[in-house]
Amino acid sequence: MKRVIEDVKKYIKYTMYAAKCSLKSEVAGSRLSWLWWILDPLLFMLVYMFVALIVFGKGENYFPIFIFIGLTTWQFFENVVKGAVKIVSNNSAIVSKVYLPKYFLIIQRMFVRGFKMGVSFTIVVIMMLAFRVPVSWAILYVIPLFAVLFLVTFGIATILMHYGVFLEDLSNLVTVGMRLIFYMSGIFYSISNRVSEPYSALLEKCNPVAFIIAELRNVMLYKTHPDLVTLGIWFVIGCILTMVGVGIVYKYENSYAKVI
Repeated sequence: MKRVIEDVKKYIKYTMYAAKCSLKSEVAGSRLSWLWWILDPLLFMLVYMFVALIVFGKGENYFPIFIFIGLTTWQFFENVVKGAVKIVSNNSAIVSKVYLPKYFLIIQRMFVRGFKMGVSFTIVVIMMLAFRVPVSWAILYVIPLFAVLFLVTFGIATILMHYGVFLEDLSNLVTVGMRLIFYMSGIFYSISNRVSEPYSALLEKCNPVAFIIAELRNVMLYKTHPDLVTLGIWFVIGCILTMVGVGIVYKYENSYAKVI
């Protein structure tokens, strides 16, 4: 733990600077520049709204916001986790020449995706005002919900980053797995309303993405408190995954440069 704290103090400024440079490079050659950070989730929202309305015949209350919350949360998780598998090989120049605790590559990616998610949730707030969504103090639960999302995502991504160095086919397996998780996470439908018990409860509580998405919708749109017991369980699981992932990286990171 002491080493982690020392490394955070030492490398966090570099990580934030690298994330800032990555954001700038993404829009450097685009005419619309940073506007794509707004247009991209909006366009995807329209596509999934069309699919949901055609397939299911009807949507949920505040349906555009409902989809936007699910899609934005999913894109953060998916991008960080899928990108983690090959993040060491994609940054081979840094890994082979400069020492940096390799899990900071994940943190940098989370900064980038977290910033974009922040932009998207700013749009969510604007949409809530436009749709006159009633708000209660329950909305403050978004803070622990996001904290658990970041923790679980980081833990999973760090473990996959390590094994991705040694297993070439892991990227393909993760891609298939993420597709399955996408359809099981209720991005454009409500699991509790569309899936019968006890399967709906299992899908929501055993899938951290589905759970976070459902609870974000509950506290932001429907003025209900989240399931604090399940939230606490996923917090503990996130801590365990993070400790395991960081421990593995510290133990084996010196061999990464040899493998790539």
